[in-house]
Amino acid sequence: MSAVCGGAARTLRVPGRHGYAAEFSPYLPGRLACATAQHYGIAGCGTLLILDPDESGLRLFRSFDWNDGLFDVTWSENNEHVLITCSGDGSLQLWDTAKPAGPLQVYKEHTQEVYSVDWSQTRGEQLVVSGSWDQTVKLWDPTVGKSLCTFRGHESIIYSTIWSPHIPGCFASASGDQTLRIWDVKAAGVRIVIPAHEAEILSCDWCKYSENLLVTGAVDCSLRGWDLRNVRQPVFELLGHTYAIRRVKFSPFHASVLASCSYDFTVRFWNFSKPDFLLETVEHHTEFTCGLDFSLQSPTQVADCSWDETIKIYDPACLTIPA
Repeated sequence: MSAVCGGAARTLRVPGRHGYAAEFSPYLPGRLACATAQHYGIAGCGTLLILDPDESGLRLFRSFDWNDGLFDVTWSENNEHVLITCSGDGSLQLWDTAKPAGPLQVYKEHTQEVYSVDWSQTRGEQLVVSGSWDQTVKLWDPTVGKSLCTFRGHESIIYSTIWSPHIPGCFASASGDQTLRIWDVKAAGVRIVIPAHEAEILSCDWCKYSENLLVTGAVDCSLRGWDLRNVRQPVFELLGHTYAIRRVKFSPFHASVLASCSYDFTVRFWNFSKPDFLLETVEHHTEFTCGLDFSLQSPTQVADCSWDETIKIYDPACLTIPA
């Protein structure tokens, strides 16, 4: 592993590990978790990397190995040391960065790859959702050894499951069946089904400033915004990527700013409220770019990871000038 601080990006190279997801700690400034897999996630094991920035770039704080590829990671919202990952063997793993041994707990109920995991951000509940290639979403309380509920309805692979940051017990899912779905834990069922694209949807996210606004990113290279009060048409469409959009994230600091990363090797920053909505294109990877996150502490800091075996933390120019 080698760290370089070149240009504006702090970079860590992890030979033999292909990045799938990156997420900043909600507690410690600059601390980043990255879920990786060997052999592009097709075979081999996976590694969870915990990174901290230092003078030379990025420093590896802790790493945990699992016997299958890791595809997503989420930090606990009530313990700065705890994370959950999900993997190709259908399991979720609970890790503690203060305990360098193996996982504290393994939850194995999905029957195929688990591609998405998210920890609820609303106060008063500590719940996790996972989305799988087995076409189900499962609800978990990390203190309980088995799932609380299974949500069925999608007709293809589920790629993304994201909690609403506003409404307790509400989450969204995006699927290869071309739909975005909004679910209510209390009703144990789907509330809204949105035929959001005419292609597989690989990612979705909630706006941090509006409980009714979500964005989807799909294989058709487009990003679409959806207002839950009227889902007949998208409220915006952002075009520019040339291959499938792998992940999309809303900024926690700017109500109309979001970022997306793609199989076209780029990360793009957008402001959907401006006529020239594409703010910046970052081209610093040489392979599929799969993981992306905004810092919760710094208004200008972003992290991403790619199949080119690198993880980067940087400050894109469009975020360092007033929006």
